[in-house]
Amino acid sequence: MKTSLALIGFMGAGKTAVGKALARKLGREFIELDSLIEQLAGKTIPFIFQQDGEIAFREFEIEAVRQVSPREGVVIACGGGVVLNQINIDRLRNKSVIIYLTASPKVILKRVSAGSTERPLLKVTNPALTIQKLLEFRQPFYERAADITIDTSTLNIDSVVKQIIARITKSEGSN
Repeated sequence: MKTSLALIGFMGAGKTAVGKALARKLGREFIELDSLIEQLAGKTIPFIFQQDGEIAFREFEIEAVRQVSPREGVVIACGGGVVLNQINIDRLRNKSVIIYLTASPKVILKRVSAGSTERPLLKVTNPALTIQKLLEFRQPFYERAADITIDTSTLNIDSVVKQIIARITKSEGSN
């Protein structure tokens, strides 16, 4: 039986904020993959991208997923690109229900612009266009990986958490 929850989706969809609230509500440990990647690399994600490039970052990501995927009863917030490597999804799927948090490009741009974190993939002249292109490219990967999909565009964190719990409870009841 799958006892962990893995949140996937594009940057700004709410994976970390929702993940923390969900873990608190369920009394579970919260694991943020990006933080683990930074620990493994010994540097920040923007620094990994800057010094070593995206391929090196993805290698750290695969290792981080390898480490957390066997864990049971945890809530994992994955990075936006975790779905690009099938090995990550295969590993997560063993113990986790995969929840795809989605949001409209306009909402994503607003959220990531308001945030204080550096987004290496958005260090471009037209972030709105980059978001649109990345979303179009990644959407089939997210959809293929997802057990549950929730659009967070118009929802607050608590509403998303309630929906996730309701959907998980419902799917456990039907198994």
